[in-house]
Amino acid sequence: MRKRTKWLIGLLTTLFVVVLVGLLTIKHKQYQPSAAANQAAQTSTQLGSTTEFKGNAANPRVIFYPGALVEPQSYSLWAKQVAAAGYTVDIVRFPLDLAVLNVNAAQKVQGNQAYVIGGHSLGGTMAARYAHNHPKHLKGVFFLASYPEAKGTLKKTKVPVLSLTASRDGVLNRTNYRKAKKLLPPQTVYGVINGGNHAGFGSYGRQSGDRAATISNRQQQREVAERMIGWLSESV
Repeated sequence: MRKRTKWLIGLLTTLFVVVLVGLLTIKHKQYQPSAAANQAAQTSTQLGSTTEFKGNAANPRVIFYPGALVEPQSYSLWAKQVAAAGYTVDIVRFPLDLAVLNVNAAQKVQGNQAYVIGGHSLGGTMAARYAHNHPKHLKGVFFLASYPEAKGTLKKTKVPVLSLTASRDGVLNRTNYRKAKKLLPPQTVYGVINGGNHAGFGSYGRQSGDRAATISNRQQQREVAERMIGWLSESV
């Protein structure tokens, strides 16, 4: 019995160490917001784990799912601009900054209100799942360097959809992106930010595997905001 107890304690200790090392590794790889993004975030409000930039309550709220391992405030630059144009932006935070660990996180923010939802990279894929499963009150879906998969198909949706990519993106899987177009409705609006890259949809510095942008991060942030505002005002 003592041997079995010692074995069990040893096993649990090993598992604890493995999990701890895994969490520390993930934390080390997380992308942190730039100084400019942190400054922009000062105009936001923290609602639990959600970063909110207030706009006009009469408009649908914009719910945003960050990319994998990216701190939510990294998207503050364009979010602040979209909010100034009249659209409340809620940037949701996830366990370990991975949207796949809580796909329905938007539910607490959305409630029974009209909403637009989207995300960056993996966040956009998970946002599409939420939109697919919660069509009531849905007013639009957007993708920043992202695309849906089968569980988040939007092929039959009637709401506006926006898909933005960047010409210098070295992370987006172009083959999967093209294949995923069959999961999007015919009214989808496609746009390309020339000179931008994958990390430029946020403001958190260089991302592993990405290509160097030929425009500044501030310029790409401004263009993301302008494209978002134009789409929201014209289509949503």
